[in-house]
Amino acid sequence: MTVTQAKNMNLAHLYQQDFFLWLQTTANSLKEKQFQEIDLENLIEEIESLCRYEKKAVKSNLKILLMYLLKYQYQCQLRSNQWRYTIIEHRNRLKDELKDSPSLKPYLQEVFEDTYQDARKEAAAETGLSLDTFPLESPFSIEETLNPDFLPHRDDGMENLDSR
Repeated sequence: MTVTQAKNMNLAHLYQQDFFLWLQTTANSLKEKQFQEIDLENLIEEIESLCRYEKKAVKSNLKILLMYLLKYQYQCQLRSNQWRYTIIEHRNRLKDELKDSPSLKPYLQEVFEDTYQDARKEAAAETGLSLDTFPLESPFSIEETLNPDFLPHRDDGMENLDSR
């Protein structure tokens, strides 16, 4: 079925039957400024879904980053290049997300402490260490968490990535 054929169908029905074609048809209608042909209800739902997705991505990357920072600090003997890679990867993902959508920065600050609590629980589950091993409040500030040169260190709390 082509976009032209799809326009002749009920767009709400098309949304249920062929999501990709619905997207193409909607994009085409927007480009052609044929606003009366747009399935507005489902378009709004999809835009709202994208907003939720962006927030979930920030929170997910933050949680993984915090969990690996905790593991790095509290399991010094098990540190690996894979852990450092994971820390770098999720910092880069967050950097890219915040660059593309700077309005997500307040959200990052808003969810930081709750996300730390989730990361703390997951770090305990993954390491087998007691939950009490990990501080109740994050030992890392948001700035340290996002800082590409910061790694936790068991002695003074900081280690520079450049020193490795």
